[in-house]
Amino acid sequence: MEAFSISVAVCCVAVLLDALVGEPRRWHPLVGFGHVVAWFEARFNRQPQQACRSLISGGLAAVLVMAPMVAVAVVLQTLLNGWAALLVHAIVVWLAIALRGLAEHGKAVSDALLQGNGEQAREAVGRIVSRDAESLSDSGVAAAAAESMLENGADAVFASLFWFLVAGLPGVVLHRMVNTLDAMWGYRNERYLYFGRFAARLDDLMNWLPARLTALTYALVGNTRVAMKCWFSQAKTWDSPNAGPVMAAGAGALAVSLGGPAPYASGIKQRPQLGCGPEATAHTVDGAIALVQRGVGLWLIVLVVFALGFWAGGAG
Repeated sequence: MEAFSISVAVCCVAVLLDALVGEPRRWHPLVGFGHVVAWFEARFNRQPQQACRSLISGGLAAVLVMAPMVAVAVVLQTLLNGWAALLVHAIVVWLAIALRGLAEHGKAVSDALLQGNGEQAREAVGRIVSRDAESLSDSGVAAAAAESMLENGADAVFASLFWFLVAGLPGVVLHRMVNTLDAMWGYRNERYLYFGRFAARLDDLMNWLPARLTALTYALVGNTRVAMKCWFSQAKTWDSPNAGPVMAAGAGALAVSLGGPAPYASGIKQRPQLGCGPEATAHTVDGAIALVQRGVGLWLIVLVVFALGFWAGGAG
């Protein structure tokens, strides 16, 4: 149980580092990894229309791009101990979670909306979603930002903490790389439909349990009754097996309506409604940020209580 207590301490230190420092403005490892991913895609994805060959090349590219970093994480996990292990692990988890960065992106949208600056709000939301921001109404901007806070809270914060607790340094490194691959290759278009399928399915698999733990967390720290009702009745209507529970529970926890039609460069995508209540506003974005933050606080409290319980039991 000592290993669990150390892992809990790492999570607490990482969240504290994130709150104090935020994510690096330059030389972020995930940005560098993104450049490597783009290089591999350009060289391996040469015949996207050929299903079988594209599936194989996409899977091979994903394995080749991730294997070295996972190997390094395994070596560090094996060799490091004591304060060096605590420090290195905390830095890696800090780089993975980006809780403060998520809130800053969301606040840029909500602040602009509260100031009545729709153009600035659309510019800000365009940095965090792939929708045609110029076509969004103020309510659409708020909904897009709130959905991004809820979904990225699950993918970048809670899932990273989960995989570190379950599998240590290799777990959190593998998860963040898979999530990045899915973000870059997981599109259902002509170029990535087959090439990105391996990464997309692996991301679905790794996020299945964390997504449902996140949905439960949103329900517990928000409007619990409505969140649970929306989760069980609406999640299955969403096209993503993991985003559905997260966003349905999150919308219910906030008691607002999200989802619905969304404009993209390719046209309007008709999506089911999630949650219930009024349309999203700037306060919805702030509420979604607070939901993620309260959820992280709940996780840390529960983890610390368990760690103290194990420690007390061992001491007794």
